[in-house]
This record gives sequence, C-alpha cells and structure tokens, in this order.
Amino acid sequence: MINPVITKRHLKSFATMTTAVLGALLLTACTVTQKAPLEQSDVRCGLLANECHKLQAGGKDQVNYRYFNPSAQWTQYDKVLIEPVTFWGGESTTVPTADQQALTNYFSQQLREQLGKKLKLADQPGPGVLKVTVAMTDAEAATPVLRSVSMLVPQAHLLSNLKYLATGTFPFVGGAQAEVKIIDSVSGAVLAAAVDKRIGGGSAVNSFQWQWGDAEHAIDQWCEMLTERMASWTAGTAKP
Repeated sequence: MINPVITKRHLKSFATMTTAVLGALLLTACTVTQKAPLEQSDVRCGLLANECHKLQAGGKDQVNYRYFNPSAQWTQYDKVLIEPVTFWGGESTTVPTADQQALTNYFSQQLREQLGKKLKLADQPGPGVLKVTVAMTDAEAATPVLRSVSMLVPQAHLLSNLKYLATGTFPFVGGAQAEVKIIDSVSGAVLAAAVDKRIGGGSAVNSFQWQWGDAEHAIDQWCEMLTERMASWTAGTAKP
C-alpha cells in the first residue's frame, strides 16, 4: 500500500520543482540575447591596452568587465564623437572579412543612431566632447536551419530549453564579443572601459534570421545600453 504522507510530500516537491523549471523556461523563452560567461583570461584587450588590468567583474545586469575613472566629471559633457568600429579577431578568427566589414558597419550605424537620440553628435574633438571607440573582438555564427528547428518544433524546443538550464546557452546560437573605451576627446583621459560577450537567447524572434542575426541583436543591445548609461551619466541622473 502506498504511504499517502510520502506521496503528498513527493507530489508537492515535484510540483515545486516543475513550477521552478517552467518559470525558468518561460523567462528564457522571451530573451533575444543574453550575457555569456567570459573568463578574464579570454579578454584580448587589444583596444583597452593600459586599462585592461583595471577591469572589474560586472554584476548580473551589467557587462562582463568594466572600469570607471573615479575622477571623471560626466556632467561636463554633452556631445559624443564616435570612431568607426573595428574588428580585432586576429588570425584565428572564423569570421570572413566581408562579414567582419558588414558587422562593424552595422555597429557603427547603430551607435550613431542610438547615441544621436540622447547626445549631440560631434565630428571633431573639443571641449565637452566624449570620444567613443568600439572594437568587436569575436563573433560566432548561428546555424540557421538547426536553430529554427530547435526554436519552433515543440520537442526540440523543450530540449533546447533544458540545454539552457544545464549549460547557460542554447544550441546552434551565435553571438559576439566587444570592447568599448570612452575618453575625453581633448585630454585623452580614459573615463570608462568595458568588455562584454552576448549570445543568442530563446526568443522565437531568433528563429528566422541569417547566421549573424545573434551578433546583430547583441550589437543592438550594446548600443541601447551604452546610450542609456551615457545619457544618465552626462545628465547627472545616475552615476556609473
């Protein structure tokens, strides 16, 4: 005879676990991109150079690594000079040259579009002008057909979500890694620097896209984050 006390206890535990798993799956299912784990030893720091050793790990809703100059007076700036985005993948990169160019062009375009909504765009250094320099240091292509299957077929989507719970990443996704440096355009003083890596999430938006779609979504998110933060720092409504 089955012990009713044990049965109820087991059912309650199972229900709690199921609720937690379903909650996690629902949360991941609507994410277009997500922050990816990044070891500090994997940060190339080609762009950041002398600021690399100053980087500190960011929190849950922040970039992987970041640095802020404690002497920066952000409210004295109201304009931004945006340098063309470059690709620093090195000889080991698997990203074809044409795709590197397409991604950096897209990145430059999005930076101007997003930052231009909150700050005046400058075309030369000067007082009150911040200079933003960005480098993509890596990118990984998604596998479009298999990605679509894993997103849209119910059984495959369930396995995809379970893989996310186990490893923190979805199958067949792409992504990108980038570095950014913000300096005073006149003195050259580095005011902030950051490194971040993002990969594709579990949103159905990602199902029908080209192989660099996840990288583009990462670029979109970086540009939005950078704009939001720079606007709040220069307005004095928030501090880094």
